[in-house]
Formats: sequence, C-alpha cells, structure tokens
Amino acid sequence: MIELYENGAYLVNGTELCKDAAAAGAKCGRTVSQEEAKKGTIAWNILHAHNLSDDEQKLNIRFDKLTSHDITFVGIIQTARASGLQKFPMPYVLTNCHNSLCAVGGTINEDDHVFGLSCAKRYGGMYVPPHMAVIHQFAREMLATGGGMILGSDSHTRYGALGTMAVGEGGPELVKQLLNQTYDIDMPGVIAIYLKGEPARGVGPQDVALAIIGKVFKNGYVKNKVMEFVGPGVSKLSADFRIGVDVMTTETTCLSSIWRTDEQIKEFYDIHGRVGDYKELNPADVAYYDGVVEVDLSAVKPMIALPFHPSNTYTIEELNANLDDILADCEEKGKVSLDGAVDFKLRNKIHNGKLLVDQGIIAGCAGGGFENICAAADIMDGAYIGADEFNMSVYPASVPVYMELIKNGAAAKLLKTGAIIKTAFCGPCFGAGDTPANNEFSIRHSTRNFPNREGSKLQNGQIASVALMDARSIAATAANKGYLTPATEVPEKIGKYKYYFDKSIYENRVFDSHGVADESAEVKFGPNIKDWPAMVALTDNLLLRVVSEIHDPVTTTDELIPSGETSSYRSNPLGLAEFALSRKDPQYVGRAKAVRADEEKREADVPFEELSPETAAAVKTVWTKFPEITAKDTGIGSTIFAVKPGDGSAREQAASCQKVLGGWANIANEYATKRYRSNLINWGMLPFVIEEGDLPFANLDYIFLPGIRKAVEEKAEEIRAYVVKDGELKEFGMKLGALTDTERQIILKGCLINYNRV
Repeated sequence: MIELYENGAYLVNGTELCKDAAAAGAKCGRTVSQEEAKKGTIAWNILHAHNLSDDEQKLNIRFDKLTSHDITFVGIIQTARASGLQKFPMPYVLTNCHNSLCAVGGTINEDDHVFGLSCAKRYGGMYVPPHMAVIHQFAREMLATGGGMILGSDSHTRYGALGTMAVGEGGPELVKQLLNQTYDIDMPGVIAIYLKGEPARGVGPQDVALAIIGKVFKNGYVKNKVMEFVGPGVSKLSADFRIGVDVMTTETTCLSSIWRTDEQIKEFYDIHGRVGDYKELNPADVAYYDGVVEVDLSAVKPMIALPFHPSNTYTIEELNANLDDILADCEEKGKVSLDGAVDFKLRNKIHNGKLLVDQGIIAGCAGGGFENICAAADIMDGAYIGADEFNMSVYPASVPVYMELIKNGAAAKLLKTGAIIKTAFCGPCFGAGDTPANNEFSIRHSTRNFPNREGSKLQNGQIASVALMDARSIAATAANKGYLTPATEVPEKIGKYKYYFDKSIYENRVFDSHGVADESAEVKFGPNIKDWPAMVALTDNLLLRVVSEIHDPVTTTDELIPSGETSSYRSNPLGLAEFALSRKDPQYVGRAKAVRADEEKREADVPFEELSPETAAAVKTVWTKFPEITAKDTGIGSTIFAVKPGDGSAREQAASCQKVLGGWANIANEYATKRYRSNLINWGMLPFVIEEGDLPFANLDYIFLPGIRKAVEEKAEEIRAYVVKDGELKEFGMKLGALTDTERQIILKGCLINYNRV
C-alpha cells in the first residue's frame, strides 16, 4: 500500500522514479546533477520566489496573505499593536470559527468578534462573521492562488492541493509579517508523495491521509519537510479529494505541502470565479527529492485512527477481525496519556462480536467538504440512525457548501435519516461541540483525536474518546445503527454532484476593506481583552526551578494548554494561564506562580535572602561556587521538562501561558514541531535540548545557568548548567540547537514584543 524509500530519488517527466542520477540521466538523455535537480521541485521554486535573502539555503520568506481565527487573532493583533502596528501590510483575513458559540464566559466570545471587525476596519483587513466558514474552507474558496504562499495561525493551514504552499505557525510569526519582517528558515527538505493507481469505491480522502500518517509520523520521515504530491495518481483524484488528504498532512509533522495542479484544479478556481488565480504547477523534467513515499491508491482500504493520535491507525477490516486484542492494546497505550486519571475502556464497546460506537461526526476543514457530505448522504439514503444512543451531526465547512447541499437535496437526505446538520464551526475538532457522554466512543471525520478533543475533562473524572475515519465509512456505520462498518461493504450508492459556488453569500456578509486602513475607526475592546504583561530581558544568569516533569513519548499542545471552554480566555493572557497544564499536571500553575512571586520580588530589588525559603536556600548553594552573582544579574524563573513537547496545534498560548507564569525555558529530548519551538523562542523562552537517558534533575529541583546571556550572545554550542540540590552543585550540559541571529535577539530582549519595541 505504502512504501518509504530509504534514500532520495529522482522524478523524471513527472512520472518515473529513479533511485540514482545515472538512471535519471539515461531516462532524460543528459547528465543529471543532484544539486540542480533539487531546484526542479515545485516546492523549491515557490520558496525561491518568496525568499528575500541572497542565500538559497537560509530563507527569509515574505508570505502573500495571512489568515487567523478567533482564538488567535486577538493575541496576534495585540502583540502587533504593542510593537507599533499601523496597518496590515498584506491581506489579512480574520475568520470566526472557533469561539463561534457565544454562550460560554458571558459576553467575551462575541467581544472578540467585535474586536476583530473593528481591527479589520482600522488596519485594513477582511472579517468573516461566525458560522460563515471555517478558516481553511474560506481560504480555499477565496484566498488560495497558484504558486502563492499563505501563513496562518492554525496548524492545519494547508492549501497545497490548490497550488498554494501554506504554513501553520504560532501567532508571533504572523506578527513578524505584519511588521514587515520575514519568516526565517533553512531550505527544507522536500519529500515526494508519489501517487499511483486509483482509490477503490468507498475509499475517501481521510483513508488515504490516515494510511500515510500511520506510516510516516512515528519515524519522523517528513518532519519539518515539504510534502510534494506528484505521480499519475494525482489526476485520479478530484479537487475535493485532494483537499481532504492535504489538510491532514499537518498530522505528519511536515512543514508544508504542495501538489502538482491540472485541469481539475483549474475547474475549482473557475467554479469559484477565480480562474485567473490558477497556475499549472509541475516539477521540472528532472527533480530530486530527499525521500519518497510511494502510495498505491488502489491498495488503500477504509482506515480508522484509534485513540489517542491520528497515527494510531488500522484498517477497519483489520480492527473488526481482531477487536479484543487491538482495543486492549489501545487501552494500555491510553494509560500513558491519561496518567491513570480515569478508568479508560474500549472493549466494553464490543457487542455480539462487533464494535458499537456511540456517535458519528462529519465536520470542519477535513470532513465538511461538499463531496464528503454528498457521499455520506448517498450512503445513508433510505436508512435511519435509530432512536437509541447513537447520534450523528454534520457540519458543512462553509455557508456556500451548505447552500449547495440544500439545493441538490443532500441535506434533505441526511436530515431524513435522523442526522443533524449544523453550521460551519470547528468545535468538534477541539472539544467544544457534540461532546459525548462519559465513556462514549465517537467516530469523526475531523483532524485530531487527542485526549480531551471530544470535550471530556479528566480532572472531573470524565472521559470520552474519538477515532478518526472517513465520512463514507462513518455514514456506513450510521446506516448500520452504530456498528462499525467500512464503506466498501455497502452497495454502490455514491453519485456524482456538480458544485456551484454562490459568491454573493460572502459579498453580502463578509467585510472587506480591500486593503484600505481607516485611522478613524475605533478598536473596540471587551473586558476580557487584556494587554500582555511586561516581560524582562534575559539576565546574565538564570536560576530555574523545574515545576513539571512529563515523560509521555509525545506531549501535545492540548496538554500544555487545553482547548474547549478555555478558548474563551485566549484574549486574556493571565486568565488563560490559569488553565496551563491543568489536564496534565494540575499542580503546575501553583508551582509556577510561586517561582514567579520570587522573580517579582527580585525585580523589586528584594535581596535573595528574603525570597522564599526554597529559593533562598538554592541561592546559598549557588554562592558556594559563584559568590559573585546578585539579584540584579540573576533572574529567577520556572521550566518544564517533557520528552517531546509541541505536537498538534500551532497555538502560541502553549508557550505564552508558561511565559506569563514566569517560565524562562523548556527542556526536552526533542521538539515535536518547528512551530512549538518557534513559539517558545518568540516568547523569549530558551528551547533547551538534553540527550535522552537518565535526567540529571527531577521535578522541583533548581537549575543554575551561569553566564546564560553571554552564551546566547556568543552562540555557545554547549550550555553549562548545574543541578542545585541538597546543598551541592552537579554540572551537566544542554544545547539550544540552531538559532538565527534574530531569534537570539528575541530571546535576549525577553520576547518578540520587546524586540520590536526597543
């Protein structure tokens, strides 16, 4: 089904793979150079066109457009305002698809929307009201351009199927673009996703995506690289199918994605009244890729990703044949993520030898597309979900999609089955919509199935779980009244529907300044919209206290700062920080605050001896080797250790919450994503890396970093550190990894705001 190449390969004429230059040269009739062939990828050419530096390996990227949603744009604009923002220098679209339910936390969700509209007027942006479109669907319909680049403050910013290289990053990277700065990265590796064959009846885009994720996530095959979809199989997929695969590339931990384009993509642009934005994209006649994922589409079967990660994949056929064994293994793995907080069970869902699920959801940027919902409606046509516990909800990705489903009758088919159709809303993806009952099991065509993504709260003893599936197999399961069923087992019922896009829906409701800023427009603030607290520059030395120690193989941003109802506080840095690690380490906030209290006293010139007894004792020990340190040159902060933090969302708050609570660093064996590490840096936190093995420190230990400011300034490869414990100092080493000169300055200044203010 899927083969990973051990080394790189050449693609000749867009169709033939060759494992060495000689074979590629023989195919094209000339001598082939790997260095030149690297420039033959679609990705290289788009990056090169957007690079402002003279160095082809050290890129300074300026994006064409920016997009954010309503749990990110407030913090981004507030950061940019604090840094001197006058107007948006490029198209910036503010969508509202996360805090859309204005029912939690009083007025604060709608206050954020009012703020967004006022900022679109004041600074010259676009504003998409709640329930109109999920962020990525609007970008596909209205923003994507062939050969363009879009930066979004959501991890699933992926429009490669339409010929746009898109990147999801934390808010500070968008702030840099708003301040006419650049996105600075090394030229990434490019991995060919070579598609051949054609999907079988009943196999959908989520099946293909999960098959790829299951193959490449754990081994990091595409981590921080660009996935470039090529090969004859691309043309066998509709635009909607490609989009459904593309959006899920985020779950591989790749940097971005791009696809070759053809007449089907041209038709997509034509349907949306933007055929001039189409551009045919193909690799050169010879292109070199750093790796190859060869996918036989005809061999892909309906897939399921069991809790609690999109890479925990099986074919539905395999799961049904080995239910007890596979679910038992999943329960055991779940204990790691859940820390024994609840009694997590899946095997109790086995009834009469079959898996009986409680809920089906088709939603958002992955599942809410036109073809997915039409296929689900056809599969369920004439069936009924029944009057028992099983329930089903469908969320079209935009009002234009919803409108067409009404016009072509698909909506009526679904409603007649007992399914409910709701508005364009991302809630089911991050835990704010269709939360199941305790111990229930939900199957969803959405993007993630991390713990709590369905809305449960471990700290309250509540647990539900999500498995990811394609809309087609969810519909087949719903038609079977909740018994897990692959769509390949139902009779051929899926028809073909032509999509008609009604642009007047947006013309009548979306605010578009057309890039014109109105200085007279007043920015409107609700009571929950707070400024970022002041942050100090990096001191000469640091005394850190470890306030959380996490040994899960991977720690997600959901575990660092939960989703769901906490999203209502994303506009209030200190208010949101109260939820940091609350579902992973409930003692974290109190411990971090205690350390921050000592730092606040230090900044107020209180001598070390008058700090908390623990910190004063630690300083006394440090003085035995470093008697010269003082409260003026030695900052006090907290840090956490996690094996591999940062998988998942681009949310900057996973880092900023730690920062406003006094965090100065993370220590990890590796960082799961570039975007999380970038968030740490942009909030002035040191992204330390330590070798795997026995840790020299434990939770609640102090770590002293002498000369840390000088080490950052001088680009030291090894950071000297000391564990302060039991009256002794024990030396060990850490590294910071590669940092650009700008990133070093941001850390030295204390955060991106300070860097831009001074």
